[in-house]
Amino acid sequence: MPREYARSERLASQIQRELAGLIRHGLKDPRLAAPSILEVQVSKDLAYAKVFFSVLNAEDAAGCLEALNRASGFLQREIGKQLKSRLTPKLSFIYDDTDIRGRKLSDLIDTAVASDKSKASQ
Repeated sequence: MPREYARSERLASQIQRELAGLIRHGLKDPRLAAPSILEVQVSKDLAYAKVFFSVLNAEDAAGCLEALNRASGFLQREIGKQLKSRLTPKLSFIYDDTDIRGRKLSDLIDTAVASDKSKASQ
């Protein structure tokens, strides 16, 4: 009988929770622009973890990515302490801008709908 959750999925959700707290309270880098941890994907062998994050302003993304990559060793060590696990995945951070692109697309659609309504009412 298969399990409901794979071990890598359970570990990913645990890492996501721990990372959110560590970044908020444990890092004091001024380049961090309050990133939101969107998703963590852990490889099947539990050796690597891709951490997808987002920031409110797209201009802050490059600095935030650099700060997170610089702090990845510290974050990995702290997560290892919290998880009390023999293996701690190597963290790699990836900027995810889908929410920004979604907002732009939504604004474009709203503009198109408004222009259609104004043309129809004339």
